[in-house]
Amino acid sequence: MRLQKAFTALIPGLALLGVTMMSPALATEGKPGGTLRLLANAAAGTADPHINYTLQYFQINYVLYDGLVTYKKAGDKTGFEVVADLAESLPQVENGGKTYVFKLRKGIKFADGSDVTTKDVVASFQRIFKISGPTAGTFYKGIVGADACLKAPATCTLDGGLSVDDAAGTITFNLVQPDAEFLQKLAVPHASILPASAPLKDAGTDPILGTGPYMIASYDPNKLMKIVRNPHFKEWSKEAQPAGYPDEIDYEFGLTDEAAVENGQADWMFDPPPSDRLTELGTKYAKQVTVHPLTAMWYAPMNTNLAPFNDIRVRQAVNFAIDRAAIVKLFGGSNLAQPACQILPPGFPSFAAYCPFTANPGEKWSAPDMDKAKQLVAESGTAGQEVTIITEDTTVSKAIGVYLQDVLNQLGYKTSVKPISQNIQFTYIQNTNNKVQISISQWFQDYPAPSNFLQVLFSCASFTPGSDASVNISGFCDKSIDASMDEAEAATIADPAKGATLWTAIDKAVTDEAPVAVLFTPKRVDVISSRLKNFTFSPQFYWIVSQSWVE
Repeated sequence: MRLQKAFTALIPGLALLGVTMMSPALATEGKPGGTLRLLANAAAGTADPHINYTLQYFQINYVLYDGLVTYKKAGDKTGFEVVADLAESLPQVENGGKTYVFKLRKGIKFADGSDVTTKDVVASFQRIFKISGPTAGTFYKGIVGADACLKAPATCTLDGGLSVDDAAGTITFNLVQPDAEFLQKLAVPHASILPASAPLKDAGTDPILGTGPYMIASYDPNKLMKIVRNPHFKEWSKEAQPAGYPDEIDYEFGLTDEAAVENGQADWMFDPPPSDRLTELGTKYAKQVTVHPLTAMWYAPMNTNLAPFNDIRVRQAVNFAIDRAAIVKLFGGSNLAQPACQILPPGFPSFAAYCPFTANPGEKWSAPDMDKAKQLVAESGTAGQEVTIITEDTTVSKAIGVYLQDVLNQLGYKTSVKPISQNIQFTYIQNTNNKVQISISQWFQDYPAPSNFLQVLFSCASFTPGSDASVNISGFCDKSIDASMDEAEAATIADPAKGATLWTAIDKAVTDEAPVAVLFTPKRVDVISSRLKNFTFSPQFYWIVSQSWVE
């Protein structure tokens, strides 16, 4: 239902841009060979699939690595379905929903020709904790033994949580309590099965072997990620991991030139085209452009543990003062974004329209309330303090940063903007050692569940001081809200309707505490070359890179 609503909402935006939708269905046959050339303004940091938490590399990691399960490679609503991947089938669920038994497929090999074994599965899940992966304390905390691993990562064994039967080729997961989202959590790249020999630290630019149809041949974040065919890949499930068409995928960094894509010198770029080019793109290059609404948000995390944002009145003041319509214009206008001021995006499970930070509080944002904002700052006694905004060094992020600088200056602060490379900004703003007060960031769903916004971004478990992988960027930790999240998780299994209602209430509670200023929900604009065929947009993966070919 969510996808159906999204595609319905897409039509007006396409019409305004002069763009027609491309068929979402996977092609039945294509043309293997050739090289896809992808462009991005910057690399997205580490190539380690257990650590990297960016849309840019999640999109790539789905064709490099496999988990026991994955999301179906499809360009329609079935793209949200979890299907068996390295496992022969979806697991047997026993013990009232607390035990999952997977049987490993035979004959699957890593890119060096070594067999995938149950030992690799166990080592991979231990590694998630040993390297303090960003979702260790959220997605996988329910595995028996995870509490000990979170306290002492280096000695993690997940004792009692994972067991194997080598003869039968089975892996058994034991959970502390039932988890309605467990399979979805296993289907994201953070649960990729890696060789047991994978380093017990962030691999950085050193590629780790995977099982997908492609492998990273080399990675220089200042220049190029070269992706080539995995010589030991043999298709075992078309819906989980179909064989790819291109022989090579070159992902070049430091280059964002939509003209190169339009003219066929490159095939696609990760970064959105400049807003002043949209009209031309929607007319002259209409057949090379697609627009899709996203379950995502652009937002400004405020550090709840540093002045002045350790005062809730200041955080609420920022929310009241922001003119979200002005920020939407900076992003490209109402065809590409809509103002938002709550955590869950429209159309998402448990979403109920709510905006307390506006001139007329209610269901929608209407206008800023600067008088209310200044009153709150005056009450806080924090005016005159220095504030630095950390942005990406992209045009849109810097523009939004400069706008927020003006807002904060109007509220009485001495504000500066510090743009840093897109390659490192996301990890930089997560690490408390960098003492980031406020920043600009984006969040895209991992899977369609309210916990993926609320629990991942705002639970105590997702805040790890001193780590580059602490996605609770605001450092927000409220024990009562955490307890409500645990209650909602449990209720989602026993009584889904009650669970949905609880998540709606949690959305409002977190929004009221204002650990972030939600700015807008975006749409995705993809520009492709005329030689690229079968551009398939999945609701889960976005572009399924491996299923396009070049002519």
